[in-house]
Amino acid sequence: MTDMAKLAGRHIQNAAHAEGPRDRIFVRDLVLPIEAGVYPEEQGRKQKVGFSIEAIVRPDVQSEHDQIAEVPSYDNLIKAAKEVTGAGHINLVETIAERIAAHILADDRIVSVRVRVEKLEFEPAALGVEIVRPRGGLRHAEFTGSVR
Repeated sequence: MTDMAKLAGRHIQNAAHAEGPRDRIFVRDLVLPIEAGVYPEEQGRKQKVGFSIEAIVRPDVQSEHDQIAEVPSYDNLIKAAKEVTGAGHINLVETIAERIAAHILADDRIVSVRVRVEKLEFEPAALGVEIVRPRGGLRHAEFTGSVR
């Protein structure tokens, strides 16, 4: 590990401790058959696309009466992915990720969201994009491979 990587790791750990504890809700490896892509072989057909979504919940949000309506749920994350992708063909996985993030951030109990979208039917095993969007903050995108 390089010195720069060690310093970056320490910075991330220190920032996490400075914010205090944060609850997260997540969905990992949700696979949906969707219409997406710009290439001719992707037009007019569905392909398997994987979604992993993690949302950080505002620190003051908690269940007082053991009721699901009191807290954001992983069901909300799944619903966001299904609503965005069910609306019809979308060319770019970046667009899909942005729309899912915006949908989730519409809930003011969520302070930040990370969305990973992976096309699963191409070489290598997965290609896609991962974005992180804080509420009202600057955009930050991390690409996880070539987007096809």
